[in-house]
Amino acid sequence: MTKPKKHILVVEDDVTLNDAFSTVLAKEGFRVSRAFNGQEALGLLESEPADLILLDIIMPVMDGEEFLKRYNPRAKQVPVVVFSNLDSQNSIDKVYELGAAHYMLKAWASPKELISMVKRLLSSKHN
Repeated sequence: MTKPKKHILVVEDDVTLNDAFSTVLAKEGFRVSRAFNGQEALGLLESEPADLILLDIIMPVMDGEEFLKRYNPRAKQVPVVVFSNLDSQNSIDKVYELGAAHYMLKAWASPKELISMVKRLLSSKHN
């Protein structure tokens, strides 16, 4: 019997980046869902929980910080990777306070680094 694929929710308002992240993760064998703002992500998560969430911060309708406040990833024990170009220490500290498991700068992260970090977080979650 094959193990079910891990489900990753990509929450990114930029369609091109959402496509790119989703494609990279799907090629690596993950099941991927997509949302384009925090409100849409909350709706998707009600019907289909994720094993990991890849989250942008600056988005319309509901930004990443508000999503983290409402979702509470620590309580749900779901790692959230904030993938943003905000690099102020204040912003980084804030998302960690709100329960993010990891923070990566989009501008500096390669697909290989993204996959490596996702796999590491998923394996540590289930050990």
